[in-house]
Amino acid sequence: MKFIVSSTYLLKQLQVLGGVINSSNTLPILDNFLFELNNSKLTVSASDLETTMSSTITVESDSEGSVAIPAKLLLDTLKTFPEQPLTFIVEENNTVEISSNHGKYALAYANGEEFPKAVALENPSATTLSGDVLATAISKTIFAAGNDDLRPVMSGVFFQFSTDSLTFVATDAHKLVKYTRSDVSANETAEFIMPKKPLNLLKGILAGSDEDVLIEYNDSNAKFTFNDSVLICRLIDGKYPNYEAVIPKENPNKLTIDRTQFLNSVKRVSIFSNKTTHQIRLKIAGAELNISAEDIDYSNKAEERLTCDYQGDDMQIGFNSRFLSEMLGNLNANEVQLEMSLPNRAGILTPIDGLDEGENITMLVMPVMLNN
Repeated sequence: MKFIVSSTYLLKQLQVLGGVINSSNTLPILDNFLFELNNSKLTVSASDLETTMSSTITVESDSEGSVAIPAKLLLDTLKTFPEQPLTFIVEENNTVEISSNHGKYALAYANGEEFPKAVALENPSATTLSGDVLATAISKTIFAAGNDDLRPVMSGVFFQFSTDSLTFVATDAHKLVKYTRSDVSANETAEFIMPKKPLNLLKGILAGSDEDVLIEYNDSNAKFTFNDSVLICRLIDGKYPNYEAVIPKENPNKLTIDRTQFLNSVKRVSIFSNKTTHQIRLKIAGAELNISAEDIDYSNKAEERLTCDYQGDDMQIGFNSRFLSEMLGNLNANEVQLEMSLPNRAGILTPIDGLDEGENITMLVMPVMLNN
């Protein structure tokens, strides 16, 4: 088997696929890329058993065959080449010989047959949406997903498709993000929980792309097809918590404030907060918001005053500054609204502007108990 391909074109595709490969694999074959050649079509795949991704690229060839080539060795080699055609020849002595303009390199390969086959989805449901919409939905929610292995359902993003909208939800029990698109919809109602790793890969590839993505899914797997790439992953098994029940409906106290100003203040003040709780205190009275933090162990404290638009009773509420700044940093709005009811009930953060038509985002952050 022999083919000729552009070095930078191949590198670009392989770097994307390389994101699938774990640094320590139980099966040695998973440290390889699978190359499957069918005349001028070369399909390269990478897998960690849970997630498998493949890209089809055009090469010069009239042969067929499949081999597994060590991923790290190949990537490290390709990174050093300037743009040029490379010739790959699979020799009988179990090595792949790569010829460049200046040299020859031989890599040992494994049998392509040993590489785990990607799952075929049995009678899946399907939805199509634009790559950029999917990438935006992922980046707006994924930061709020949990890392707790004991609660695997919360370590992914919940996809909820209906005939009038698509909703994406992530939560780790301290913060929650619900992102809805009413300008796109599915043919039928469906819900599933996507793990973080494939989502991060999709986010990186699809950001800013107007390519359509076909999403197919059944009870156990999901498949994303776009461009010349296919990503198949196993879904997280389990029932997602009833997130609607946690979002407080009655929130009479409404604070409207400039997002950047609020974010910068929270970041600055939080430097002086306790290093374990990251607690900051918001004290709102009239048109003034007072943000303060104190680390009693080290006698550090800070406070800032901001003007804001506030309707409601005077109140004090404590938040974990890391959650608050993550959420504020994730919005594109100029102004945001924070709605609250009581100091022990969740606050709801929503953008006032900066949303596309049909786009809706609600963020919820749990308060921390203030020690007076």
